[in-house]
Amino acid sequence: MRALIAASMLIAAFTASDAWAQAPAPPLMSQFMSHKDIMALVDKAKADRKPNAPVTAEPILLLAPYRAQLEYRPGNAPAALHEKDAELMVVLEGTGTIVTEGKLVNEKRVNAYNSSGSSISGGNSHPVVTGDMILIPPNTPHQVIPGGGAPIVLMTMHVPYPPNGWLRAN
Repeated sequence: MRALIAASMLIAAFTASDAWAQAPAPPLMSQFMSHKDIMALVDKAKADRKPNAPVTAEPILLLAPYRAQLEYRPGNAPAALHEKDAELMVVLEGTGTIVTEGKLVNEKRVNAYNSSGSSISGGNSHPVVTGDMILIPPNTPHQVIPGGGAPIVLMTMHVPYPPNGWLRAN
């Protein structure tokens, strides 16, 4: 009788551990921020801006390795080049020009993968308004220039370069 009870307990333990091992992992939570919350971030960026700062950034959403951030840009900021990341920009408010390609003027290394410059020589100008989007490839100089004396507000997302062997979804 004891052998039967012990065998039953052993079978129950294996069954429970097998069910636990096969239980699906919890799904990743989607990230969401409403338009109202994003506009509150614009107000926060205005309030947090240090005097004469060309850019004030506020985080919007994070799902590693991706990070969407709000950039409040009341004036010209230095040009940039990201060697390993593409950068998606969406104009949330305002108008301006985004200059791409060309060559950084007065180029300085910021860190191992990024450079900046005072401007861009020989670039292509893209006039932008609210709702416009631009995707800047890795290793491409770019600069945002607000238009009409008013700030431009962007959502930016750095998109890491995919690893070798990366399979596309479509």
